[in-house]
Amino acid sequence: MTYTPSKKVLEKYADLMVNFAAGGEKGIQKGDVVRLTAGESAKPLFVAVRDAILKAGGHVLPQYVPEDINRTFYELAENHQLEHFPAKYMKGVIDEMDHSIYLISTTNPHELKGVDPSKMMQRGKAMRQFMQWRNEKENNGKFTWTLCLYGTPAMAKEAGITEKQYWDQIIKACYLDKADPKKEWRRIYKEIYAIRDKLNLLTPKIDKLHIFGPDADLFITPGEKRRWVCGTGRNMPSFEIFTSPDWRGTNGWIRFNQPLYRYGNLIEGIELWFEDGKVVKSKATKNEKVLKAMIATEGADRLGEYSLTDKRHSRITRFMAETLFDENMGGAHGNTHVALGNCYHETFVGDPTKMKKDDWARLGYNDSSVHTDIISTAPRTVVAHMSDGSEKVIYKNGIFQV
Repeated sequence: MTYTPSKKVLEKYADLMVNFAAGGEKGIQKGDVVRLTAGESAKPLFVAVRDAILKAGGHVLPQYVPEDINRTFYELAENHQLEHFPAKYMKGVIDEMDHSIYLISTTNPHELKGVDPSKMMQRGKAMRQFMQWRNEKENNGKFTWTLCLYGTPAMAKEAGITEKQYWDQIIKACYLDKADPKKEWRRIYKEIYAIRDKLNLLTPKIDKLHIFGPDADLFITPGEKRRWVCGTGRNMPSFEIFTSPDWRGTNGWIRFNQPLYRYGNLIEGIELWFEDGKVVKSKATKNEKVLKAMIATEGADRLGEYSLTDKRHSRITRFMAETLFDENMGGAHGNTHVALGNCYHETFVGDPTKMKKDDWARLGYNDSSVHTDIISTAPRTVVAHMSDGSEKVIYKNGIFQV
């Protein structure tokens, strides 16, 4: 029997997403248009979020989609169908919506196993314009997005726990076990923002970061006009603090002890080697072909993000088989993840609306049709090499040291 959380939990979840996460910790306003996207398995939360939007005075653009139909698309679609982009429709959606709320739910995490990965990359390139329009609107302060997780039997099975245990992790991670989850998130964000602010005081003086431990010996260059960002309700939950480094300054190697679910495939045992910013060697113990196809996509052989999670904040205690949660896992050693592919313009110190494509490239902000987060919870230390020649430990034993 499928487990469904109580009405009270779903209402708290919906209230958190609509009246806190959307709008960048401000919630939506009367008259705002919200594009609400969910698969059919997430119907209980879809309805609760829809109702919360209506109660807040907003308008709903529903995108309620059937599940487990992607495989046949890739099996049947010809090149002209893979490359089709409905520009007028997609531009209309961008122009109409003020916020996007996406409910993640997966009923078959291995649905696309065996599908030619180049077809998925081809489709991703075709849809790239939609994300570029969305990013432009976000940079202009006219759009916010957020996403959260709705647990399914398949996801619980993949994580090796019962549905009730899976939902217990969601409830705890999002503070839905508290009387006022929004209040708890404001408290947590206050603590995380304090760490972020200390990092940002240091960043202009940092030449490079050295990440080392049993799974890594990697150098990353923060880059000019960079800052660390966190919170803002973009992901629920989110405990990470991240930046988009100058991709050109990445050198060394890193191994990941957490599996990656990507394009309907489980990729395990990932290792990457970088020289002058690009992946020059990669391997995986499982589904290496999919990893290499992704890396072969334009811009996907470069870093778009580097992130750290302090174990004192995360309430996620185990693997959840979903990147949203796994990249925020706490545990004994905290959490680090890198993303290959597209960067985040919000990590820029300045007005992103005044930046042109060449300006982003000059500063080493990576551009790609993909953004793939890869996660490790192994021990690591992060040392900042300062411009005056000194060194400062900023992260050790899963805790920020600033």
